[in-house]
Amino acid sequence: MQENYLAKWLNNELSEEERKLFEQSEEFASYQRLIEASGKLSAPEFDVEKALADLQQRKENAGGRVVPLNSFRKFIRVAAAVAAIAVLSVYFLSSGDITVHTEFAERSEVVLPDNSEIILNAGSEITYSEKNWDKERTLNLKGEAFFKVAKGEKFQVATEAGIVTVLGTQFNVENRNGYFEVSCFEGLVSVNYQGEETQLAAGDAFLAIRGEIIPADSPTEVVPAWMLDESSFKSTPLVYVLGELERQFDLEVTTQNVDLDQLYTGSFSNTNLNLALESISAPSNLAYTIEGKQVLIYAKD
Repeated sequence: MQENYLAKWLNNELSEEERKLFEQSEEFASYQRLIEASGKLSAPEFDVEKALADLQQRKENAGGRVVPLNSFRKFIRVAAAVAAIAVLSVYFLSSGDITVHTEFAERSEVVLPDNSEIILNAGSEITYSEKNWDKERTLNLKGEAFFKVAKGEKFQVATEAGIVTVLGTQFNVENRNGYFEVSCFEGLVSVNYQGEETQLAAGDAFLAIRGEIIPADSPTEVVPAWMLDESSFKSTPLVYVLGELERQFDLEVTTQNVDLDQLYTGSFSNTNLNLALESISAPSNLAYTIEGKQVLIYAKD
């Protein structure tokens, strides 16, 4: 490739023949990605005309040769192009982390570079390196997500509570404020929790609440309950149940004279708020009121 092709390309000065040769070069794809990434950057303000005037004045005062304005402008364009490439190269090489976040009452589907599929539950987040994905299939999870992992090298889901490792399977992970649950729907899952490893086969589940490992129900469906628009619990402190209610309906729940540590077993609808509140309050002898996005749950007299 001719040495001046890059500058001419940036200035849209290539002939048709030169452009074809340049686009066939090995470097072109990298330059193209850098230019696309530049849309995310903002350049500092720079007054070219003022800089030229200052330079010309200094040259005249020193009695030196004045650089013709047109030639200097061309030099500025080439220098700016080189500077832009340098900045974009740093950006391109150092970036690559992708974050996907869902708000309350929202879900999101994500397809990873290896065609693994993720469905994020409400109020959840994943972060992974797109650039290094082929070398290391690892991502960080906050909240809850269902994974359908493509066959390949080791796949890891890291959470604050523990690490889940698979080779190719379908599983669900939830990690929220002391609640950590992993359910395996297909294949084999390894759960590393507090330094101890547990193997889960299809139909097995692992559950730890506030640091204590407790027996977990085996999944009865081919996907987790929340993907069927239902939230299901067994012997779960009420505080976690109400937290899920807030996420699914994007509302704020307050309580009055309610024991949030009492255990709840049951399920509620993720699409009908009144039905969900009835499902939660009736078994615990509670009542509730709704005002817009505010829900008050209180103990009955």
